Amino acid sequence: MNAAPTALESEPETRSPRTAAAIRRRRRRIVTTVVVVTVVTVVVGGAGYYMAEDGGGRSKPPTTVPTGTATVTRGTLTARTSVSGTLTYAGGYQAVNQASGVITGLPRLGQVVRQGQVLYRVNGRPVVFLKGLDTPMYRDLRKGMSGPDVRELNAALAASGHDVHGTLSSDSDTYTEATAAAVKSLQDALDVKQTGRLGKGDVVFIGVTRIRVTALQARLGGPAQPGGVVLTGSSTRRQVNVDVDASLQERLKEGQKVVITLPSGADVKGSVSSVGTVVKKGQGGRSTVSVAITPADSKATGGLDRAPVGVSITTESVEGALMVPVNALLALLGGGYGIEVVDADGSHHLVPVTLGLFDDTAGNVQITGKGVVPGQKVVVPTS
Repeated sequence: MNAAPTALESEPETRSPRTAAAIRRRRRRIVTTVVVVTVVTVVVGGAGYYMAEDGGGRSKPPTTVPTGTATVTRGTLTARTSVSGTLTYAGGYQAVNQASGVITGLPRLGQVVRQGQVLYRVNGRPVVFLKGLDTPMYRDLRKGMSGPDVRELNAALAASGHDVHGTLSSDSDTYTEATAAAVKSLQDALDVKQTGRLGKGDVVFIGVTRIRVTALQARLGGPAQPGGVVLTGSSTRRQVNVDVDASLQERLKEGQKVVITLPSGADVKGSVSSVGTVVKKGQGGRSTVSVAITPADSKATGGLDRAPVGVSITTESVEGALMVPVNALLALLGGGYGIEVVDADGSHHLVPVTLGLFDDTAGNVQITGKGVVPGQKVVVPTS
C-alpha cells in the first residue's frame, strides 16, 4: 500500500470551462483530494478512499470507489462535436406564374420534375419548367430578340436535348433560327402547336435542372395570377442542416468530414458544404451559426424529409498523441490533473499530466507527463 501525496509538486493548471465540462460529462466518479479539518488520502489496489474526523473526533468509515484499468495509447486523436440536425433536401425555389386563366393541372407533393417537362397547366396549356438562374420569363420571345432571358433559354434548350441541328450556342443571347428550331422541338414534345415562339406564360425559369415539389400555393380550379407563386420546391440533393455553437465557426471549413447518424441508427459519411456567417440567438441566449452538410451517399440516407439526425463533426486532429480515457483523470490538490499509474509490480503512483485535445465522442483526452508512455496501465472507475 502506497500513500498518495496530499499535494503534488507541480504548477497548478488553470482549467478552462471546456476542460471542466468535459471531465464532468465523462467522469461520474472522480477521486479528488479534499481537505476537511484533517484528511488522510490512501490508495489501496486502485481504489481511492479517504478518512476524516467527524465533529466528535471519530473517524468516518472509508468510502471505496470500484475501479479497473485502462491503457495509455498513442495514435491520432480527433476532437469531435456532436450536434442534432435535420435531414432534408437542399435549396428552396418558387415557380412564379406569368400565365392568365385557371389552374387546370398541378404536380403531386414530392414529385420530381425535370427541366423540359410540364410543371403545371393553365387553361389546359402546359407551363414548362426550364433551368434559369438570373432572369425570369417576363416577355414573349421570338426570333431576332436578344437579352439575358434569351441566353437562359438557349442554354436550357441545348441542355434538355432540343438542339435538333446541333447549332444552338448555349452562350448566345440572341433568338436565332437554331433557337426557333429548338423551341419547335420542345413544343412537339409537349404536343402543342409548333410555332417556334414562346409566350411569357409558357415557361417558368428555376435555378436547378430538377425540382422536387414541396408545397402547392395554388389549387385546381383556382385563378392563375401573373406574378403569383404556384408552388415551391427543393433540389433533389440531400442535405443535413445543423446549428452549431458560434465559437466553432472558425474551426469549420468546407469539405470537413462528418458522420451522420440516421433515425435507423445507421451511420453515413458526409462533409461540410457551407458554414454560415450570421449569428442566431437560440434558447437560453445561445449563439449559433448554420452549417450545411452533404451526405457522401444520398441513396443511403433513404427518402425521409425533415428527419432528425445526429451529426458528429471533426473540429481538430492531433497525430501521435498519447491518450487515456477522460475518466482516468484525477483532480489534484492545488489544481491541475493527474493519472494513477499501475506499475508492473502492481504498485500505484500518481503522475501529474497536462491536458491537450478532447475527443468528446470517444471519451478520450490527450495527455503529456513525465514518464508517461504507451502501454502503461492507469486506474479508471468501473461504475
